[in-house]
Amino acid sequence: MVKKPRIMVIGSFMIDLVVRTPRAPKSGETVIGSSFNRFLGGKGANQAVAAARLGASVTMAGKLGKDFFGDEMLVALEEEGISVGHVLRDASASTGIGSITLDDGGDNRIVVVPGANLRFNLADLATLEPVMASHDLLMLQLEMDIETVKEAVKMGSKHGVPVVLNPAPARELEDDLLATVTYLTPNETEAELLTGVPVRDLQSAKRAAAVLLDRGPKNVIITLGEKGALLASGDSFIHVDGFSVQPVDTVAAGDAFNGALATQVSCGFPLEEAVQYANAVGALTVTRQGAIPSLPTEQEVEEFLGKMTRRRAHA
Repeated sequence: MVKKPRIMVIGSFMIDLVVRTPRAPKSGETVIGSSFNRFLGGKGANQAVAAARLGASVTMAGKLGKDFFGDEMLVALEEEGISVGHVLRDASASTGIGSITLDDGGDNRIVVVPGANLRFNLADLATLEPVMASHDLLMLQLEMDIETVKEAVKMGSKHGVPVVLNPAPARELEDDLLATVTYLTPNETEAELLTGVPVRDLQSAKRAAAVLLDRGPKNVIITLGEKGALLASGDSFIHVDGFSVQPVDTVAAGDAFNGALATQVSCGFPLEEAVQYANAVGALTVTRQGAIPSLPTEQEVEEFLGKMTRRRAHA
């Protein structure tokens, strides 16, 4: 780590209720699952913890319910060294819940009940402006009120703070929002929804990235799973290879990627190197179960990269 970057994450908190089953049920069908677990997660919290474990100084903002799950989340974030002074509580809404069915192939199906996450509003956001300017980067996702997300992006731009926007869950976005984003990080599904270009391979990913660049973001990084990521900036399109691993659970892989990307670019690493590092973090994450529990430390990533380098050298 060259320096300890300061990253502000405005985002969601979720408690993931995970059922593992040999295969997902069809409509109207009941199948017998093999296990049940409860994990702390949410795209905002996942990305905050990912960045913190990779060496960043992280400030988290958002809203929890005044319930047991909210208490549990706050304790967990504090244990990660994350500043939670801007995490608010709402007595009239529950902490967000995610219901996840995970099959033996590592694929997941998710139903989200946002709860208090959607109660974080423009008035709450306004209280962050005095501290936002002191951060090196702002990271956002779409599990919150969209008007609040739009205003947060504008606020970051106003103060010269680079913005990473992970457009997930997938939804259409306006050009004026995209035009103020420094790093837009959709996966294949999200890129297709934003552009209308079906992303099936590297060439179609390039077409989608070109459409997105025309809509205004400075950099577009389309994540491609084990195939890595496509980095698009200006007239340049660079495919950054991924890492082949045996997936156990794909939950939080994208969040791990985003937390790693934010940390690396905040440290001043070239964007291609930052994407390569983020690919490694995402790959390592899918080899473990759960959301926050699966997120690796800086040392674990360095060990993983060393192992992958040796394996490729002997291939």
